[in-house]
Amino acid sequence: MATGQSRRLPLHHRAMGFDDDIAATGTLDQTSGTDLAWSGQGPDLPIEAGEDLWVFGYGSLMWNPGFPYLERSDAVLYGYHRSFCVDSHRYRGTPEVPGLVLGLDRGGSCRGVAFRIAAADVPETLVYLWDREMVTGIYKPGLRPLRLPDRTVQACCFVIDRDHRQYCGKLSLEETAGYICQGHGQKGPNSEYLFNTVEHLDELGIADSALHRLADVVRGAKERNTGG
Repeated sequence: MATGQSRRLPLHHRAMGFDDDIAATGTLDQTSGTDLAWSGQGPDLPIEAGEDLWVFGYGSLMWNPGFPYLERSDAVLYGYHRSFCVDSHRYRGTPEVPGLVLGLDRGGSCRGVAFRIAAADVPETLVYLWDREMVTGIYKPGLRPLRLPDRTVQACCFVIDRDHRQYCGKLSLEETAGYICQGHGQKGPNSEYLFNTVEHLDELGIADSALHRLADVVRGAKERNTGG
């Protein structure tokens, strides 16, 4: 299907009646760490009271965390990669013409930013993160090993629940670009979200060749569609 045509995700890929934009290969065992099933309730990470908490950011959380922190560090999460694999039909699309937003999907690795939260701020920060990330429960929050430049820590990571109705991974590059070209929601064009993400990653010195390729395809398609 050409990138200029309107697309709809398959029915099992679309979230009916949900809000979206939940904001928002390595060698480690992808099943390592602690997953939490989403029950529609608040945060419940297996951490000890009085301990600091590390949080991993791979998208807008990297440049707009929205919470206080003691330490910020470059970080790599193995076993997951940054991907446009979340159906968006509110902020970057509509139910009739959906767009896509980022999630952490299985496979590969992801460079991002880790934040160390002071123990006293952990409860409030977790409530904030749940409000920001878990609107529809598409993520599986849990503690996973995160590699920092000088050590490995356990960090709170929000990875994709592949069984969720908003999950739409396994799209080809052309299909992904097509959804992003067509998507336009309450926060503006889906392509703007992609271009802004790539720009911020470049500013942070985080190379993501897959997103650069996607941005090039989307930019080229939009130029062809507008005759530019």
